[in-house]
Amino acid sequence: MIYTEETIDQFNEESRLKYPENRKFFDRIKNKKLKNLDQAFHPKHDEVFEKIDCLNCGNCCKTTSPVFTDIDIDRIAKHLRIRPAELVKQHLHLDSDGDFVLNSSPCTFLGSDNYCSIYDYRPKACREYPHTDRKNIASILPLTLENTKVCPAVFEIVEQLKSAGLGK
Repeated sequence: MIYTEETIDQFNEESRLKYPENRKFFDRIKNKKLKNLDQAFHPKHDEVFEKIDCLNCGNCCKTTSPVFTDIDIDRIAKHLRIRPAELVKQHLHLDSDGDFVLNSSPCTFLGSDNYCSIYDYRPKACREYPHTDRKNIASILPLTLENTKVCPAVFEIVEQLKSAGLGK
């Protein structure tokens, strides 16, 4: 499926309905302590991202906030030619975990065309999202499960891994 603003509601509903099943799948993976999880996820990541164009979707930028590290804040502020404190004052706040996150959604830096106005300077969390090609993916399984509700690509990867019998 091609994910666009017109089809994202359908994705949101499907991902919500499949979440309990996906949680059980992730529990099985965690309990089995599969050693080759990266070898299962990474090829699926590559395959799915050959078909899904993030610029058609942008659901992550429209619904969630990345964590902004001090390094991210300094880099972005320098690019915007403002003081880091001004960037924080204008766009960020500390969440309950003590992390800097955006004040609102969609992302302040997201354009109507789904392009990021600070793409070359974006936070590390954005650069690495959705983390399905990360080494030692077993260490972020709870995050990956949550990302099945945000990112159609993660949802597709998980659906393919379930169909392939991973965790059985």
